[in-house]
Amino acid sequence: MIKYRVVAVIAAVLSVIAAVGFSFVPQQAHAASLTQVTGFGTNPTGLNMYVYAPDRLAARPALLLMVHYCTGSASAVHNGGGREFVSAADRFGYVIVYPEATREGRCFDVSTQNALRRNGGSDSTGIMSMVSHARQRYNVDPSRIVVAGISSGAMMTNVLAAQYPDVFTAASAFAGVPAGCFATTDGSLWNSQCSGGNLLKTPQQWGDQARAMFPGYTGSYPRMQLFHGTNDTTLAYPNFGEALDQWTNVHGVSRTPVSTDQPQSNWTRTRYGAGGVVEGISAQGTGHDVPTAGMVGYAITFLGLDRPSTDPTTTTTTTTTTPPPSQGCSVKAAVNAWNTGLTETITITNTSPAAVNGWKLQFSLPGGQTITGGWSATYSPSSGQVTASNVSYNAQIPPSAQISIGLQATHTGNSAAAGGFTLNGVQCAVL
Repeated sequence: MIKYRVVAVIAAVLSVIAAVGFSFVPQQAHAASLTQVTGFGTNPTGLNMYVYAPDRLAARPALLLMVHYCTGSASAVHNGGGREFVSAADRFGYVIVYPEATREGRCFDVSTQNALRRNGGSDSTGIMSMVSHARQRYNVDPSRIVVAGISSGAMMTNVLAAQYPDVFTAASAFAGVPAGCFATTDGSLWNSQCSGGNLLKTPQQWGDQARAMFPGYTGSYPRMQLFHGTNDTTLAYPNFGEALDQWTNVHGVSRTPVSTDQPQSNWTRTRYGAGGVVEGISAQGTGHDVPTAGMVGYAITFLGLDRPSTDPTTTTTTTTTTPPPSQGCSVKAAVNAWNTGLTETITITNTSPAAVNGWKLQFSLPGGQTITGGWSATYSPSSGQVTASNVSYNAQIPPSAQISIGLQATHTGNSAAAGGFTLNGVQCAVL
């Protein structure tokens, strides 16, 4: 019988996670409920599938794949540590899909040979059947499919991001390990060397291991957000640094942060690459019990789930746009390109004496570029003349203030920055 050493620790932590109160969005009364789905497609390891679709579903909703921890279940994460994701789904109209492990210990397979290759026939294969089923059932926006997970679910999050980078646009992993770190050769699902933080590799080695899960793929990879507690004794803290090594290498960006801050007193957040394509949040003094209060809110923003519903039957508040006076804005665009992909960070500065309340930034993408994802704005269409519109939290730009938005795109050879920027119809200076 396989011994899941993580089970006892997670079980003790579970009550703490379930008791944590989150404050991102007040819970509202609704009739929607967690629903089990059967007959969703290929499912070689007998996983269960559950779906939460809010009553007010967006016309083209985002899809969050939420993966539970060892000993967990769909209902446990739905009603416990992931409850804030549910409240946000009620507000923004996205769908949540929960895979549920059924083997003893309820851990996900991120260890066997079949688990660590695309369409390999283990848990990840069944999970992707769930995603495909939900995409069709709910008319999901394919550019807004994201994944998050806790502990065993965080390990699966890293694996899915490596195996299916053409499906997921962003990922948030709470207390996990690098993709492939838990690999075993004896059929066991537990790797003590990895869990103890003693499996150390170079960034190139970790990156190669992730890329090997989808051989021949040359497109872009999901934006990656990693959370870890410094006092984690279940999946030791060195795994945090190893995972940062892996994903900065996969994205082809420097391991030196482009920014460092402290969103909360005991957190240190580091961002890597243009637009923070990789983000790490280290929680000082925290053990394996993440997410802690507030973390899910940061994940919701990073994953791009905090966009208003586009369902015309949903009551929304219209923001009146106030154009700046002539010559009242400037824009700086920075591109980080690789192979056939790129990320671009666009910094908008309001150089006028009047605040901008609600904005639309229009610009032209070079030929051959197609947007596959974005953050801090909504983008339409995906190529040519594009309009980026504010999201709820950055609608106002005070005088002399600036905001940054970003996009991820594929290209056919021309990786130049966008151009021809206008803010609410007024031409902006390009820096």
